[in-house]
Amino acid sequence: MERREVLKMSAAAGAAGALTLGRVSFAEAAPTTGRAGGGPAEQSRTVTGHLPAGAPDFVYVPVDVPPGVREIAVAYRYDKPTVPDGTAGNACDIGIFDERGIALGGAGFRGWSGGARTEFFLRADDATPGYLPGPVGPGTWHIALGPYTVAPQGLDYEVTITLRHGPPGTTPAPVHPPERARGRGRAWYRGDNHLHSVYSDGKRTPAQIAALARAAGLDFLTTTEHNTTAAHRAWEGLWGDDLLILTGEEVTTRNGHVVAMGTDPGVFIDWRYRARDNAFGRYARAIRRAGGLVIPAHPHATCVGCSWKFGLNDADAVEVWNGPYGPDDEITLAEWDNTLVTHARGGGAWLPAVGHSDAHRDPDVVGLPQTVVLADDLSRRALQDGIRAGRVWIAESAGIDLSFAATGERGEHAGIGERLALPGTAGVTARLTVSGAPGCTVSFVTDQGRRHTAPLPPSGKGTVTWRTTPDNAAYLRAEVRHPSSAADLPGPMAALTNPIFLGRR
Repeated sequence: MERREVLKMSAAAGAAGALTLGRVSFAEAAPTTGRAGGGPAEQSRTVTGHLPAGAPDFVYVPVDVPPGVREIAVAYRYDKPTVPDGTAGNACDIGIFDERGIALGGAGFRGWSGGARTEFFLRADDATPGYLPGPVGPGTWHIALGPYTVAPQGLDYEVTITLRHGPPGTTPAPVHPPERARGRGRAWYRGDNHLHSVYSDGKRTPAQIAALARAAGLDFLTTTEHNTTAAHRAWEGLWGDDLLILTGEEVTTRNGHVVAMGTDPGVFIDWRYRARDNAFGRYARAIRRAGGLVIPAHPHATCVGCSWKFGLNDADAVEVWNGPYGPDDEITLAEWDNTLVTHARGGGAWLPAVGHSDAHRDPDVVGLPQTVVLADDLSRRALQDGIRAGRVWIAESAGIDLSFAATGERGEHAGIGERLALPGTAGVTARLTVSGAPGCTVSFVTDQGRRHTAPLPPSGKGTVTWRTTPDNAAYLRAEVRHPSSAADLPGPMAALTNPIFLGRR
C-alpha cells in the first residue's frame, strides 16, 4: 500500500482519541509459497503511513482474515527523528484484536506488547509472549498502534501482516496457579504484587522471577504484565507450598497505571481511556467483579503517562512505595498521609498503603519493597482481606522485621490497621519493635506530623515507645528510615506501617 494519512474516525473503538485506517485485504495477494490445492501457503501485505504530531491515542489497522488461516504474524517499525532537547520523540506501541472486535472491554483482545517488541505471531497452539494463543478465526481483525509520543515531525510507520494457511491446530487448556498455598495459618505474609516478565516489557522469565521471589523470602507474588493476561498461564510448575502466585494485570493507561491484584485468571481489564473519558469507575468495578483489588501504582512517577490522574475514590489501596525509595515515593506518602485525617474525623473508609518492587530486569530487586500482610491463611482471599483492612506494613527486604501496637492504660490494645477506642484524654502508649535495621531511626507520625524520633541501637534491633492521647493524635503510624544524605531531607525508607487510629467514632 502507498503511504497515506489516517483516513477516518472510529466509533467502533468506543474511546476518545481512536482512529481507524483503511481495510487491508488479502484477496489479491500473490502467494509466496505453493501448497497442495493451489492456494497460497503464506500471504503478506505491508501498510505504510504517517501520523502527525498530536495523533490519537490508538490507531487501528483492520485486516480481513479469510478462512483457513493457521497463523497471523505482524512486524512493524517506525522512524525516530532527532528532536530538540526537552521534546518527546516517537514511541509507538502495538497489539492486536481478533474478529470479535475492538469495543472497550469486549472479547476481541488477543495481545499487547507495548513497545517491547517489533514483531509477534499467534496461532492456536502458541503465541509470542504477551499474546494469547487461540484459533485465527475468519473476519476483520485489528492491529492496534499506540503512538505514545509523537515527534514534531510526525511518525512514519510500516506494518507488515503475514497470514500462514494450514490446519488450525489445537489450543492447550491453560493451567493457572491455585488460589491457596499451605501457609502458616494466621500470620504475617510477605509479598510483591507488581512484577514484570518477558510477557510484557520485562527481561526475566517467570521461572527466574519465582526463584528470585523465594530468595527474597516472599510468600506470595502477583504477575502484573502491562495490558495483557498472557502470563497467567506461564507459571505452571513454579508455585508450591512455599510460594503462592496470584494473577493480575498492570492496567497501563495514558493517565496512570493501576495494579489489578488477584483478578481471576484470564480476565482482561481494558486500558484504552483517559481520565477525561470518565470511564475508570467502570473498569475499577470490573477488577472487583473479577475478584481483584484496585491499587493505583506509583502515583507520582515522572515517566510519561505514569502519574495517577483518576483520583482515589475507586481504589482499595495505594502503592506509596515503588522500587528503591525516592522523591516520588516521598510525595505519594505525604499525599496518602493527608487522606488519613479525613477518615479520622469520620469521613468514611480509609485507603491502606502498600509497596511493591515493579521489578523488570537486572538490577531491579524482586521484593524491594515488599508488602507484609496479616492474613488468616496464605490464600488470595485472605491476603486481599488483610490488605483491605490495612493490616499491612512495608519493608525494603525480608531482613527487616517489626511489630507495632498501641495500648491503653487499662490494657486496651490495637494493632496495625485497627482502632484503639478510648476517651480523648486517655493515655496511649505506642510501641515499635524492630530488627534488621542497623543505622536506622524510628519515627512516630500523627496527624500533626512527625512527633517522636529515636535512633535504633547499632545492631538495628530495639524497641521505641512514645506516649500520647486520642485528643493529641488522631492516628499513629511508624517509619524506619536510613540516615539522610542531604540536610533537611528525610532519609530513605527502610520500613513503614499503616496507621492505628485513636479515639471513639
